[in-house]
Amino acid sequence: MNARSFVWLAGLGSGTVRRPSYATVKRAMDFLFVALAALPAIMLIAACGLAILLLMGRPVFFVQNRTGKGGRIFRMYKLRSMQCQSSMVVATAINDPRVTPFGRFLRLSHLDELPQLWNIVKGDMTLIGPRPEQPKLVEVYSAELPGYDLRHSVVPGLTGFAQVYYGYAADVEETRIKLEHDLYYVSNFGPTIDLKILVRTMLVYSNLTYAR
Repeated sequence: MNARSFVWLAGLGSGTVRRPSYATVKRAMDFLFVALAALPAIMLIAACGLAILLLMGRPVFFVQNRTGKGGRIFRMYKLRSMQCQSSMVVATAINDPRVTPFGRFLRLSHLDELPQLWNIVKGDMTLIGPRPEQPKLVEVYSAELPGYDLRHSVVPGLTGFAQVYYGYAADVEETRIKLEHDLYYVSNFGPTIDLKILVRTMLVYSNLTYAR
């Protein structure tokens, strides 16, 4: 971890995020966003779910434990894009062979993420924040990367700074780089960086290159 990361860690040592009032504003914005997106999202989920049944079979949804704010474990929902395999805990890689042809379309179009609007309603997630990771991988990364748990100082998001400015991380070294992005977000928590991420997300979405 480089010198800048240690500066961020020093500022985050208490584990308390600055601008707690903004967290309340974010929550209200989440509800507004979900309310506006609900009807088209339900229709798209239904259409994609039918396609998954016809092309890939059951199950339609992929449900997995993830680590949220304060280390709380929650169930995250996605449309299934991979072959049904064992419960081995591995990070998703670029061109992952487990992804089916239709699943690749779902990922490129980001339609697989639509069920996470329910996670946002429940308060497990927010629109913008560090992406939630699998608990077993959190244990590995926390042991290998100083300050990793500080990314759990905020609510995890549907999109985030590390996702739109870096992309996939397939191993510990790549996760180290993503962690620097996450800590930068946490230390600069506020409307300015969220707006920047929102604009960047729309740009990467339009190019169908957004990686998670």
